[in-house]
Formats: sequence, C-alpha cells, structure tokens
Amino acid sequence: MTSPELHDWPASDPKFRRSEVSAVVGSGDAVWERAAGDVLRWRVKTASGFAVDSAAPVSPGDRVIVTARLIALTVVEPVEVVSVVDEPNRVGFAYRTLPGHPVSGEEAFIVHRHGNEVHLTVRSLTRAAPQQPWRALYPLLRVAQLIVRRRYLRSLR
Repeated sequence: MTSPELHDWPASDPKFRRSEVSAVVGSGDAVWERAAGDVLRWRVKTASGFAVDSAAPVSPGDRVIVTARLIALTVVEPVEVVSVVDEPNRVGFAYRTLPGHPVSGEEAFIVHRHGNEVHLTVRSLTRAAPQQPWRALYPLLRVAQLIVRRRYLRSLR
C-alpha cells in the first residue's frame, strides 16, 4: 500500500488517510551509508522515542512490538514488516499494523538520494482501528501522528 520501492506513490485506497512527508537528512556518502543502515534497523522509530523489541535488520514477515511511553501510559503497537527495498540509491521498508495497534494501516520509511543530498520520506495510510478504546480516540491519535511525523523527519540527522 505505501510502496517504498516506488519513487512516485500511486493513488491509494480512499478509506485511509494518506500522508507523505520528506526532509533532507544531510549530504554525502558518509551520511548515505549511516542513514541507509539506520533506517533498516528501526532507527527512525527508536530515535523518535519508541522502543522496538528487535535489534535485527528488518526483513519481510518480521513481527515486532513497537512501544510508546507517554507519561504513565504505555501503548503497545504490534506490526509486521511487509516490504523491504535495498537499492543503490533507495533503502527502506514498510510495515502494516496488526490487531491491537491503535490505528489500522501501513507506514513506510524510505531513505533516498537526490544527487548528493540524502532524504528521508515517511509514507502512511491510516484509519481508525476497529477496537475500542482506540476507535474512539482516533481524532487524538491523528494529532499525535502529526507530532510523531515531525520527530521521524529529524530522526536520522
């Protein structure tokens, strides 16, 4: 759904809220090597305040638990890696949410080069999770997503 292997993201299922944001991470081969390695080891999530129960590089079919801690609240986010791209100028992956996640959908983290510049692109398709209390809290979760996306864009700098 989020197609991390594609430069241009085609239209998606209109039942999901769509977001695609990008930022420059830096420039040069050293930045590329670091960012490309980091993105495949969940660094976008961990540098944004989440815990991930795997230190291994991502691989299709991996099921991991991402955990967010907000004050006294712990939110568990089960996900499954659905796609990995590892090309000379494009590296990243996508995961889909599993039952129990606060939202339903898919998210992708893609590091890519434009000339000497290294960019991070975050794509997401989300909708309310089917279960409560998350379904009722979806409007608040959308606000949280905006804040977290800004963190993601700073995570590999």
